Amino acid sequence: MILRRAHEETHDCRDAFADELVRLARADSRVVAVCNDSVGSSKLGAFAAEFPDRLVNVGIAEQDMVGIGAGLANAGLVPFVCGAATFLTARALEQIKADVAYSLANVKLCGMSPGLAYGALGPTHHSTEDLSWLRAIADLPVIVPADPAQTRAAIRWAAETEGPVFLRIGRYPVPDVSPPGAPAFTYGRAVRLREGVDATIVATGTMVSRAMQAAALLEERGVQARVVNVSTISPLDREEIVAAARQTGAVVTAEEAVPTGGLGAAVAEVVLETRPVPMRLLGTRAFAPTGETGFLLEYFGLTADGIARSALEVLGLDHA
Repeated sequence: MILRRAHEETHDCRDAFADELVRLARADSRVVAVCNDSVGSSKLGAFAAEFPDRLVNVGIAEQDMVGIGAGLANAGLVPFVCGAATFLTARALEQIKADVAYSLANVKLCGMSPGLAYGALGPTHHSTEDLSWLRAIADLPVIVPADPAQTRAAIRWAAETEGPVFLRIGRYPVPDVSPPGAPAFTYGRAVRLREGVDATIVATGTMVSRAMQAAALLEERGVQARVVNVSTISPLDREEIVAAARQTGAVVTAEEAVPTGGLGAAVAEVVLETRPVPMRLLGTRAFAPTGETGFLLEYFGLTADGIARSALEVLGLDHA
């Protein structure tokens, strides 16, 4: 069960991405887009209509797409290379490593519709290993916005910052979670969305709103759970993670991805090195069965109930 207030509006973060990219292109003629026959799924229709000469569609050729992006960056442009996250990262991993990260090319890699967003299309289309693969590459910031405000802010930061970056742009609808009046995104810094003293839920992307819902469920059980939104997976905000381990004594991580090498592994590394405490790492630990995204999230326990149950388990409490 996913708790959601009846009036709570949800959003496809690709819409915020697409709108912000057009705004950036209007202000900076160096901004261009590169895609892999994914104008529609990358939400680049408005960009293509307004800037037809600044969109390069390479077709289904992801390795070429990343290489072309690197070439455009070397020519002084600011390319946003967009494609379904699973194909961008799996098919072009060598190009991402060598042409972009190793070369420090000013390329903005945009992995669209990551995690389980493609639902019944199955494991070939699910991008659940991308965080693990890319976090292992040096000099490549890995950013996972949690809502539209954070998406917009992260896109602006990427455009203004020289060097490579990977942005994981969610498709599955999410509510707003960014605190009003506070910066939506600060590179390398996690955001503490809720205070708590009994355990900490560390979440990223689509899991952040579910972590907040899980904390509300835990409160009904008398458990005060801290919630931390990690939008920068690499480099990780070690200070916030260390504080969580020391001050709450238990940590649960949640990501719409494989925790082996992803957010879970990153947090576990810090906890192990600084303040070992009981942990649970939630994610997709196997190939997914056939089903829509909502069913798959339930299957892997990536719901408010599932996160709350894991928090009770790590605390040694009965969750019946």
